[in-house]
Amino acid sequence: MITPVVRRISECFVKPHGLTEMSNQTCHLTHWDIAMLSMHYIQKGLLFKKPTPLVDRHDFIGNLLGKLKHSLSLTLSHFYPLAGRLVTHQTQNPPSYTVSVDCKNSDGARFIYATLDMTISDILSPVDIPLVVQSLFDHHKALNHDGHTMPLLSIQVTELVDGVFIGCSMNHSVGDGTSYWNFFNTWSHIFQAQAQGHETDLPISHRPIHSRWFPNDCAPPINLPFKHHDEFISRFEAPLMRERVFQFSAESIAKLKAKANMESNTTKISSFQSLSAHVWRSITRACSLPYEQRTSCRLTANSRTRMEPPLPQEYFGNSVNRVSAETTVGELLENDLGWAAWKLHMAVANHNNKVVLQSLKEWLQSPLIYQIGQAMDPYVVLISSSPRFNMYGNEFGMGKAVAARSGYANKFDGKVTSYPGREGGGSIDLEVGLLPHIMSALESDREFMNAVSVSNL
Repeated sequence: MITPVVRRISECFVKPHGLTEMSNQTCHLTHWDIAMLSMHYIQKGLLFKKPTPLVDRHDFIGNLLGKLKHSLSLTLSHFYPLAGRLVTHQTQNPPSYTVSVDCKNSDGARFIYATLDMTISDILSPVDIPLVVQSLFDHHKALNHDGHTMPLLSIQVTELVDGVFIGCSMNHSVGDGTSYWNFFNTWSHIFQAQAQGHETDLPISHRPIHSRWFPNDCAPPINLPFKHHDEFISRFEAPLMRERVFQFSAESIAKLKAKANMESNTTKISSFQSLSAHVWRSITRACSLPYEQRTSCRLTANSRTRMEPPLPQEYFGNSVNRVSAETTVGELLENDLGWAAWKLHMAVANHNNKVVLQSLKEWLQSPLIYQIGQAMDPYVVLISSSPRFNMYGNEFGMGKAVAARSGYANKFDGKVTSYPGREGGGSIDLEVGLLPHIMSALESDREFMNAVSVSNL
C-alpha cells in the first residue's frame, strides 16, 4: 500500500500590513534567545474539520487561503520580527560577533498551500502518530540559525479530504511557546474580526511587547566568543521512535493530585506536577534501568513571572529556563508518587528571580548554545510546552480544532509535549516519544495506563 504524500501546490511570502518605524529596526537577541540558535524551530499546528455541507470545495479553500493571508499580514504588523531574518555582524578589530533580527531586509513570512489525500480519521485513528504528520510543517529539521537564510515564520495550510491542517513553524530564537501562542491567538482573533467586517484598528487584547529584556549591566548587542557558526551549531537526527498521544481527563488528574498531596502530607503539589511525576516514574520503570543509575525529570518553566519585577506575559521573545528534579532510579521507584511529585514541586518553587539572574550571570561568563543531542539522555524525561496555552480557542471559520499536533522539531527519546485537553476543564494531552521497546513497555504498565483516559485521539 502506497502512503499518500503531501503535495505543495503553491507558496508565497506575506509581509506585515503597513510597515511602521519600529518594524524597520534591528531587534537585538537576549541570552535566552541566543542560547536557542542550535535548536529546531517551534512546530505546532491545529487540525480542523471542513464545514458541512460544502457546496464548492475550490470556492471554500480559495476563500480560506485569501482570508488567512490577509489576516496574517495584519497580524505581522504587530509581530513584525517574525517577518525578518537573522543577521550576524562580525568585526576583527575590535573582535566582535553578534546575532540579531533584521526586521527590514526580508521577503516576509512564507505561506504554503498543500494537499494530502488522507482523512482526519487517517491522522487521528492510528495508535501511533503517522509519520506523514511531520510533512504538515515547513522547515523540516531546520535549526534556528538557519533563520539567516530561511523565513523566521512559515505557515503551511494542508487541505485533507475532510479537513484542514494549519501548521506553523516559528524560529525559537525569536520567541518561546508563550510568544508563539500569543501570535497564533492574535492571528485567529484578527481572522474572526476580519470575517465580521472589521478591517483596520482591530483591538488586540494581548499586544506583544518587543522591548527585549537585558540586565542593567548588559547593554545589547551581546558579543559572542565565536569566529564562525560551526563552533556552536550542530545538526541532530532523532532516533527511530514511536509517538503516541495519551489523554488524561480532569478527573484522572485530580486523583493523581490528591494521591500525591496525601502521600506527601501537603496541599501544595499542583495537578501538572502530579501528572509529571506519574509520567517520570512510569517511563523510568519502562526503561528497566539499574537502580543505582541517576535519572532526572526536566520541566520548561516560563520565567516571566519569576522575575522581579515580573516580565509581562505579552513580552515577545524567549523567557524560559529548565528546572530539574534528580534522584536515582531506585529511590524514584521505591518511593511513592507523592515523593517524586514533591521533588518536582520544590524544583519549581525554588526557581525564583535569584536563580534566573544567577543562571544569566553564568551564561554571560561562558555563553552556552543548547544542542539537541545533549538533551537526548536515556535517563532524562523532558516535559515541554504547557497545558495552559490557549490552543483550542483558535478558530479560522471552521469551528474548534479537533486536535493539536507537532512536527519533527526538538524531539528525542524521552521527550514529552503537553497540551490542554480538547474538552477543557483541566484535562491534559501528552504527546510522548520513546524508543519502540520502551513504548511497548509503557503500554503494558498497568499503573500508567490506569490513569490514561484515551490513548489516541
